[in-house]
Amino acid sequence: MTDHRPDHRPDTDGLEDHDLGLSHDLPRILGRRRILGLAGGVGVAAALVACGTDDGVDLTAAGQRPEPPAGVGGGPGGPGGGSGGAASDVEVAEGEIPEETAGPYPGDGSNGANVLTESGVVRSDLTTSFGSASGTAEGVPVTIRLRVQDLSGENVAPLAGAAVYLWHCDRDGEYSMYSESIAEENYLRGVQETDAAGRVEFTSIFPACYDGRWPHMHFEVYSSLASATTYSNKMRTSQLALPEDVCREVYATEGYEQSVTNLERVTLDSDNVFSDGHSLQLARATGSVEEGYVVSLNVPV
Repeated sequence: MTDHRPDHRPDTDGLEDHDLGLSHDLPRILGRRRILGLAGGVGVAAALVACGTDDGVDLTAAGQRPEPPAGVGGGPGGPGGGSGGAASDVEVAEGEIPEETAGPYPGDGSNGANVLTESGVVRSDLTTSFGSASGTAEGVPVTIRLRVQDLSGENVAPLAGAAVYLWHCDRDGEYSMYSESIAEENYLRGVQETDAAGRVEFTSIFPACYDGRWPHMHFEVYSSLASATTYSNKMRTSQLALPEDVCREVYATEGYEQSVTNLERVTLDSDNVFSDGHSLQLARATGSVEEGYVVSLNVPV
């Protein structure tokens, strides 16, 4: 990818280099791209997956997922089918998180409304609407932690000062700004700027499983907050898959009854976005229904 990003700062995250393991050391010794070229990238990629990161999230699973052709999304991104949004010409290198469809309900200007231009969209708490809207999304609490990493250089580096736009459906499988019953709401959408370690954090509710799709969240990465105003400035669009065991725990609670039925009709391997591989997109989740969950994913771009 063309390197049009801000300067990068080391991601020590309070740890010494020798505490970060092989996933930290190998790219700094040989360079990320060079590693992936050795022996087809498979052996070293497997080692990186085994080591993971300091917070237990896989750094990458390069070489284990076929990359989709440039400009091709993963299929429908929401109820009713159809990929929606604009076609992508983003090039994805090996080891980077895949480019996926934004689906028909992105709210980024590619398919109707553009929430990115509204005052108040830069926020961490996505559970309530902002501006003239006042609704609150009900559901099991979830914290989403993403760490954006730059793979364009010789070293894996945190992408500080970038912006992440995250959105997902509500407990009923509907999307604010699009679904008729909540078209006037804009909750479950928001933007955050990555810190020096490339991290962003959102608080939200656990999304539904609607018919035909594995439980997921959408996100776009931008080079800066200033550029996060329209889809045409995005660096990457992708989707986060939620772990099955946690989905089953959540969907056993009140309000998620339809998700139980829908989850039985789909698997990660049959989902039209994740069926070609999900090793880079399957989030790690910890917590409980009573205390809420924390969902974590690394986003190498």
